[in-house]
Amino acid sequence: METLVRKAQCGDAEAFICLMEECKMTMRKVAYGYLGNDEDVADAIQDTILAAYESLHTLQKQEHFKTWLVRILINNCTKTWRRNKRNVSLENEQAAGHTESSDREKADVEFKELLLSLPEDSRAIFQLYYGEQFTTKEIADVLEMKESTVKSKLHRGREQLRAELS
Repeated sequence: METLVRKAQCGDAEAFICLMEECKMTMRKVAYGYLGNDEDVADAIQDTILAAYESLHTLQKQEHFKTWLVRILINNCTKTWRRNKRNVSLENEQAAGHTESSDREKADVEFKELLLSLPEDSRAIFQLYYGEQFTTKEIADVLEMKESTVKSKLHRGREQLRAELS
């Protein structure tokens, strides 16, 4: 990935497209966990790709590209979420014709529903930790907070989810 980042920083559009292809599922999962509906997810990802393209030259360490990109995405998700101030429930999704057929898809919907029940500031942490297998240190870097804060938000979120599921 670092080679692609270097090429993209030198103006190679194909390399940038390859980077976006490699990161598109991560971006989609993180954005969906944060926002909960396809339209907002698409908008946040589009804004992220544009911002990344325009400011790629500012990235100093190529090995941090994915972390940097996810940070931009989370900032865009936060803007979108605050602008809309709404949550889409599972029932609304299904009423709109989004039916889930496989066990994997059902598990994804359940995970997304659980994420939406968490406070806004914990959603990204849970998505990155459980959905994308980021370490608490990586999450702290992405979200620009102390690692101990990440750990405590994970703990509080788990307790909240346990209480809801009991």
